Amino acid sequence: MFEKLDKIRPIYDGVYKVVLFICKILLIADILITTMAVMGRYISFIPDPSWSEEVVLTLMSYMAVLSAALAIRRGAHIRMTAFDRFLPTGLLKALDILSDIMVLAFAVIMLVVGTQYATTIGSKGTYVSMPSISRIWMYLPVPVAGAAMIIFQLETFYAHIKSIVLKTDYMAGAVEDKNDEISEALKKAAEEEALAAGKESDKK
Repeated sequence: MFEKLDKIRPIYDGVYKVVLFICKILLIADILITTMAVMGRYISFIPDPSWSEEVVLTLMSYMAVLSAALAIRRGAHIRMTAFDRFLPTGLLKALDILSDIMVLAFAVIMLVVGTQYATTIGSKGTYVSMPSISRIWMYLPVPVAGAAMIIFQLETFYAHIKSIVLKTDYMAGAVEDKNDEISEALKKAAEEEALAAGKESDKK
């Protein structure tokens, strides 16, 4: 069963890369719009649009909550680990399962309640600087992030269940993948260094 479920991991990898790419685009857009707005206050030929502040805040809202969803998959969220080495492995895994359930419940609340707010309060208002655009876009990051968190949390929950059933360390796979990434990066750096050295020797 686990072998069949493991085959859908590339789907999770694809979703992770898409969400990460979106966060990068939002960050770039934030920087560009903020830079334009600030420079526009002092340089006459650079525009300082009235909508810049609201758009930047909206993009930051998307980026903040989507980044939190990404942190779930990477296990990079804030957690207390000071007592982990003193607790039995079985208890740690049980606490991980409890944490998965709580985070999953929170994500469902974000999706359901966030959708309600977006379709009610958000749909009734508009941006002050852009009256033609609904404020639903300001509330939409919450349910969108909730959906992303559910996807990634289900994968984490599955990994914890698998480790308990198979009596393996669920972190081993993550560490192995990370080591593969580091090895690949080092290999690429070495190739680039060798190429640069070859070009330098050709010049001499």
